[in-house]
Amino acid sequence: MFRQVTTRLLRSAKSRAFSSEAPAPSAGESAFAEKWRKLTPNIDPPRTPSSYMSPRPPTPSTIPTKLTVNLALPYSSSLSSKEVDMIIVPATTGQMGVLPGHVATIAELKPGIMSVHEGNDVTKYFISSGFAFIHPNSYADIVAVEAVPIDQIDPAAVQKGLAEFNQKLTSASTDLEKAEAQIGVDVHSALNAALTG
Repeated sequence: MFRQVTTRLLRSAKSRAFSSEAPAPSAGESAFAEKWRKLTPNIDPPRTPSSYMSPRPPTPSTIPTKLTVNLALPYSSSLSSKEVDMIIVPATTGQMGVLPGHVATIAELKPGIMSVHEGNDVTKYFISSGFAFIHPNSYADIVAVEAVPIDQIDPAAVQKGLAEFNQKLTSASTDLEKAEAQIGVDVHSALNAALTG
């Protein structure tokens, strides 16, 4: 059974062309919408992300001179279609530099510094965690849980938080308390390293 499902998924993935244009609804989607309208005529069928997202520009034939960056947080968008020379993100595998023309990549982010380079100007953000989506058309989408410009972080509050979470870690009695305290220690240690290094 698993093999049949996997084979079917692979066949459908192979037949689907990757494009920067919004895909037309497939026969399956149209059939689903027809059945939906028969069963629930007063409610519109659910929409997929491709029906409301604007398509990405196509991959250029030559490498662009700028990288377009989007930094999205759950509550705001810090950078939106900002053209820069380079970004450096704190991936779990190490610091990752991204230039225009970078190969398509998805990287998990760890607590650390993301630096945005525009000529001689460098803006640094502390990122708690998230993902970096690097697209072949020189677009980079950084989706983070939290991101703060480094100059807005209070070093005294970081030291206090690090001490508190170290105390919680030593006094934790359950696995949940230990895990929560360890996350606090990791984030505050990364914040401290960002401020001092």
